[in-house]
Amino acid sequence: MVGLFSRMVVATTIRMPKWFVGWVSRRYVAGPDLESAVKIMNRLKLEGACFTIDVLGEEISSIQEANYFLIEYVEVIKAISENNIDANLSIKPTAFGLLIDKQKGMQNIEEIVGMANQHNMFVRLDMEDHRVTDDTIQVVIDLHEKGLTNVGTVLQGRLFRTLDDIKQLEKSLGSSADYRICKGIYLESESISHTGYSQIVEATNACIDGMLDAGAYTAIASHDIPVVEHALQSLKSRGMGPNIADPRKNAGPERIHKGPGYEFQMLLGVRGPMRRKLAKQGHRTRVYIPYGEKWYEYSIRRLQENPTIGTQVAKAFIMPWTNRP
Repeated sequence: MVGLFSRMVVATTIRMPKWFVGWVSRRYVAGPDLESAVKIMNRLKLEGACFTIDVLGEEISSIQEANYFLIEYVEVIKAISENNIDANLSIKPTAFGLLIDKQKGMQNIEEIVGMANQHNMFVRLDMEDHRVTDDTIQVVIDLHEKGLTNVGTVLQGRLFRTLDDIKQLEKSLGSSADYRICKGIYLESESISHTGYSQIVEATNACIDGMLDAGAYTAIASHDIPVVEHALQSLKSRGMGPNIADPRKNAGPERIHKGPGYEFQMLLGVRGPMRRKLAKQGHRTRVYIPYGEKWYEYSIRRLQENPTIGTQVAKAFIMPWTNRP
């Protein structure tokens, strides 16, 4: 159950002036433009971080709106190459029209994945709410069948279906499967998802084990100490770790700009000390870099969708030194 304090923080924050929301979100959003994102990445790469870049904006209301994201992601690809940044892309399928026109949405996504492939760049399809889970997974399968294997998706530990999805993708993609596993920020119905914290953690840990056992590349995206500790132990038990070639017999070939079968991922501005500690130990750590004109909408939506963020907002406000990017 979400604590009353956290709910109160969220309720207060979303009613504050835009400048205040901007002050809170500046720790978690790189800025309004690509230049801001590049500046942040150039600073954080000195800490050994690599990146995944997200142009803010999600479900669109007309297919024409997808053009903005197509154009902007082309610029992102150029910026990564020109600035020699170790980064890949994170895209939201609904921002490319997948819910409006499935065929056109698929074409838009394929265009970006194809361009990224020309630059040896990976594309992560962010997972949104349950309405698009099946379609997002199918897009990945279809693109792999077309030879575009530089794409993978996100699976959410909180959903009951996720272990079955891992098995399905193992059959369809084999060792080419490449996941980001997270708890999931979307608060889904208890009929399709775990709702208690301990159950979500246990389910996420089980998914990590399932992905590793399937030979898949596993990007562990969590700020939760129980999940990170489980992941470290799970990797150790399989002989996996920093500067060690992936020993799994069912693992795929070494991936460009990737770790030895796994990596850790964290949001910009969250658990900086933990990320730096993991990087110092030699683990590949990737920072999620969101930027764009829709930073305000992104911030408000994240607060409304998951009120547990309220405690993080309060901590950032009271003790900002504990959570610097």
